[in-house]
Amino acid sequence: MVALGRRTGLDSFGGSDVYTVYMKRPTAERIARAARRLLDKEGAEAVTMRRVAAAVGITAMAVYRHYSDRKALLNALADEGFQELAQRLAAVGQPGSIEERLTRTLDVNVMFGLENPRLFELMFLTPREGARQYPRDFAAGKSPTANQFAALVRAGVAEGYFPPETDVWAVVFETGALWQGLMMLYLGGRVSMSAARFRTYCQQAMGRYMDGVRR
Repeated sequence: MVALGRRTGLDSFGGSDVYTVYMKRPTAERIARAARRLLDKEGAEAVTMRRVAAAVGITAMAVYRHYSDRKALLNALADEGFQELAQRLAAVGQPGSIEERLTRTLDVNVMFGLENPRLFELMFLTPREGARQYPRDFAAGKSPTANQFAALVRAGVAEGYFPPETDVWAVVFETGALWQGLMMLYLGGRVSMSAARFRTYCQQAMGRYMDGVRR
């Protein structure tokens, strides 16, 4: 999400002040943008109705007209994060072998976590009402990110890369647990590697896991 602030000067809107353009956006969108900025800068604890309202320039009660409570606002931010990640995954494309596509998909996930650590924590580590659960919600196709990885695993089964008895949703969930767990440890300062080395390590770890699935 792009953070727009106060500054003057000509821009692509034909000389409009960027702050004025921001103020003309729907209030719900302005609230969501302000909340995302607080999340990215300080974490989920900083996203309170009062602080978001102050950032937007409205009363706290006005925020409640768009989001029933703080939990609803945080859920909206998490949902937005999943949509953002799903769009990145969709852009991975089809060219290449199953192994190459698996590697690219993993790297998109890892890069997303590295670039958005606070959002990653909210999406995958923070208890939230309505958060999707395995296996029920995954099998029902309710996860926009898991659905894409499941399609890739199914393609791997169809092409003979994975054995026919492969439990697709188990592989999807366990793969997510692998990269998310590694990311949690990295962000928590438990891994003494550069970001580039960490990405390579994640790929190696995924390769070891996939080799086990293929046997």
